[in-house]
Amino acid sequence: MGEHIGTEHDGRVAVLTITNPPMNQLSAALLAELEAELDRLDADDGCRAIVLRGGGERAFVAGADIKEFPAMRDAASDEAGSARGIQRLGLRIEAGRTPVVVAIQGYCLGGGLELAMACDVRICSEDAKLGQPEIKLGLIPGGGGTQRLPRLVGPGRAALMNLGGEFVDAPTALAWGLVEQTVPRAELDEAALAIARSFASRSPYAIAVARELARTTRDLPLEEGLRLEADGFRRCLASEDGAEGVGAFIEKREPNFTGR
Repeated sequence: MGEHIGTEHDGRVAVLTITNPPMNQLSAALLAELEAELDRLDADDGCRAIVLRGGGERAFVAGADIKEFPAMRDAASDEAGSARGIQRLGLRIEAGRTPVVVAIQGYCLGGGLELAMACDVRICSEDAKLGQPEIKLGLIPGGGGTQRLPRLVGPGRAALMNLGGEFVDAPTALAWGLVEQTVPRAELDEAALAIARSFASRSPYAIAVARELARTTRDLPLEEGLRLEADGFRRCLASEDGAEGVGAFIEKREPNFTGR
């Protein structure tokens, strides 16, 4: 637990809360804390799903910390600043074994949306506003927005957001496939927890294989993707969790998955 990241546990689900008033901006220090905490939880066999949320009432994350941008410009390094930090964190989330559900309330903008798009499932409150407003600063999304957004909503809708910089509301985000569910603000945390608990009850081994395939095959030809899927199925079937799951079904009992 650090200055900006708080962690609580709900059984096998870890709830990570980002707190950086007033709007939970992603500073370099916050990104480093979040990456370290995700590393720790991903190595913990007792943690099988993560909920990521923003503290306070106004925002999940309202973007990167713009006050750090002048220093990034002066550094003249492609490894400097929050853009590469958000990219690295997004790749870290995707590469981990633990699924991440993000609960979005209020504003989810810029780097906040880029962070959310790297998670497995996005749940937002009915009053949420999502957007990539970097173009209004003479910039482009630098934490994955030009890459993940078209993959989620299609190139035309991504162009509307990336080139215009306007926000979309929760019903639009749901219709476009940018989020998977919208709920009243008061129900947001429980809705995200319910999905995370469902993930946590499944085989960690199979979850990791499914996430690996989602990450590594999305740009492959269908035939190659199907070949790798069949290999993933064989690996799961040969695993201890696979044997346990099949045995529990035949014996009409609940499985006890270990992640092996």
